[in-house]
Amino acid sequence: MARGRRRKHHFSRIYAFARGKASNEEQSLIGGPGFSRVVFCNDPEGSVVKYQGNYVRTTKYTLITFLPKSLFEQFRRVANIYFLLCAILSFTPVSPYSAVSNVLPLVIVILATMGKEGIEDWRRKKQDIEVNNRKVKVHTGEGIFDDTKWRNLRVGDIVKVEKDEFFPADLVLLSSSYEDAICYVETMNLDGETNLKLKQALDITTSFQEDSSFQNFRGLIKCEDPNANLYSFVGTMEFEGENYPLSPQQLLLRDSRLRNTDYIYGVVIFTGHDTKVFQNSTPPASKRSNVEKRMDKIVYLLFLVLVLLSFIGSIFFGIWTKEDLVNGRMKRWYLRPDDTTIYYNPKKAAIAAILHFLTALMLYGYLIPISLYVSIEIVKVLQSVFINHDTQMYYEEADKPATARTSNLNEELGQVNTILSDKTGTLTCNSMEFIKCSIAGTAYGHGITEVEWAMARRKGSGLVSELKEEQSRIEEMSDENKISVKGFNFADERIVNGKWVNEPRADVIQKFLRLLAICHTAIPDMDEETGKVNYEAESPDEAAFVIAARELGFEFYERTQTSISIHELDPVSGRRVDRVYELLNILEFSSARKRMSVIVRNEEGKLLLLSKGADSVMFERLGKYGREFEKQTREHINEYADAGLRTLVLAYREIDEEEYEAFNKEYSEAKNLVSADRDEILEEVAEKMEKDLILLGATAVEDKLQNGVYHFSEPKLLNT
Repeated sequence: MARGRRRKHHFSRIYAFARGKASNEEQSLIGGPGFSRVVFCNDPEGSVVKYQGNYVRTTKYTLITFLPKSLFEQFRRVANIYFLLCAILSFTPVSPYSAVSNVLPLVIVILATMGKEGIEDWRRKKQDIEVNNRKVKVHTGEGIFDDTKWRNLRVGDIVKVEKDEFFPADLVLLSSSYEDAICYVETMNLDGETNLKLKQALDITTSFQEDSSFQNFRGLIKCEDPNANLYSFVGTMEFEGENYPLSPQQLLLRDSRLRNTDYIYGVVIFTGHDTKVFQNSTPPASKRSNVEKRMDKIVYLLFLVLVLLSFIGSIFFGIWTKEDLVNGRMKRWYLRPDDTTIYYNPKKAAIAAILHFLTALMLYGYLIPISLYVSIEIVKVLQSVFINHDTQMYYEEADKPATARTSNLNEELGQVNTILSDKTGTLTCNSMEFIKCSIAGTAYGHGITEVEWAMARRKGSGLVSELKEEQSRIEEMSDENKISVKGFNFADERIVNGKWVNEPRADVIQKFLRLLAICHTAIPDMDEETGKVNYEAESPDEAAFVIAARELGFEFYERTQTSISIHELDPVSGRRVDRVYELLNILEFSSARKRMSVIVRNEEGKLLLLSKGADSVMFERLGKYGREFEKQTREHINEYADAGLRTLVLAYREIDEEEYEAFNKEYSEAKNLVSADRDEILEEVAEKMEKDLILLGATAVEDKLQNGVYHFSEPKLLNT
């Protein structure tokens, strides 16, 4: 049975992405070279081409390749090559000792190292088995979805993926628990980004929201062949006699995870090693550490010394052998030259010298430290065991210990000297907390950041004492106000609990908090049992803003296709009132724009542009009469930046009807374009509207460092 759906939301008019649209030039490639894949939706047997299965392997070896490949790995080491030559020579008369004493150490060393490689590869094999045996719901006919192992998926299967599950293959999104078939996807395993990506299905499949809907579903997808490009996808879906273009907006990649969405339905288009994540991967490399490479250089040097000693000794041996015969008698009678015809024959001194050289190479072999390789291998294995059992590397939230998949590079960990990081998501938890703000030129919030603590410790104990006193006062305020909300670490008695209405610029504070509650793309999710509203946002900082607005009296609780509903604190009556704002447009955030805006109509009929973004782009868009608090706000932003906080500037302006009508017409035309420069045109249109803004203030959120990062890198972080 299908799970109960969320409250119906329509977002087709909220987001600016082209719903499944791709350029005509790209669509014309379908069916040509590189674009020949044909997928029979809900009918895997219909394909005449046998595509790659969904079984994946990340191991370095197989049963067939283990022996030759691992032997090749062992004889990449110079010492092993030397001892192999000695082992071969030990079966000849030139050997100064028995073959067993030469061959046995080499065999033990090689078998020990091969055994270690085999054990590590078996661990990778077990991880592959676990992944391949994961379960996902697959349509088996008659509208019934049964659990099936990932490894058994085929191109064309219809799958149902539920919240927090990984996608088992590359899918084309058909529908989701949301009415407009949007879903949120976490791609951290692909690109390291923790911000959620928004995906949306084609209009023609949004109605398939129950298991039974797929009983008679049939479709034909023609798309590009497997490739490594994560951010492009070209294809078409033929459904009920009509062709619909597909784009990356409908593509769900393997190893990404479904978030903030109850479930989605999708059709498998790429499986196994045809998926984009595996197209980007490379076979397990034969990695060698710097220590091992340096050991090889040392062995080269020792081998050179060995050859030199043997060569010099052999030259003198040849000279003495040639001069050994005097008056028909041997000078070195104790060497029993009468028992040999070559080794001590004065008439064949050159040959005797060469044979002596080979003997000397073996006899002086103790210069080559074969036992050193064994010792290092043992140390590496022990290091791997310690890593796997290191409690300081255990991630409690996910119940995941550290796992050493290979021990070849253990010693490299201790040689890390410099970390180049952009901070966010790498050194930090990427869990934002609203901690301070600047409104109408006044700074609010008494929170103390980790960076401020570190600076205080460096400057002296006096400042540390002051911060401790401040921290105690903040904790007392928090206890009194009972504030303990994830994403909200704000304490200021002047504006919490509705006291902002008594501030000199309460009108600006009202607009500031209202902007936080409206200017976003978050989705409210009300818990029917507790009545508490939770928010599902594309990024943690956006969620922190909506939570802050709620905690300060402006609770966003409902979104529809064309409106946003808020519980507001009325400064006149002191009561909470419901207000509905008509949502007209969202000008989305992008790395190029560095800002986002919404256009809404309030209950009085006024058109408002609400905008938030980086100070580098927002201050230049302020109007002549909108800079009243600019100087103070800039100062506060600099202080927040010094404290390690992330800041955004908030501004707004009123719009007249004629200006909006002209903008909306131009913006709608730009949204419907299918040309390659569509995004640039949308930015140009939005640029015309985002001007003459009136500054309200700035927000400051803290992205806390991960555990241990502060103590490890405090001095260098403070100097950046």
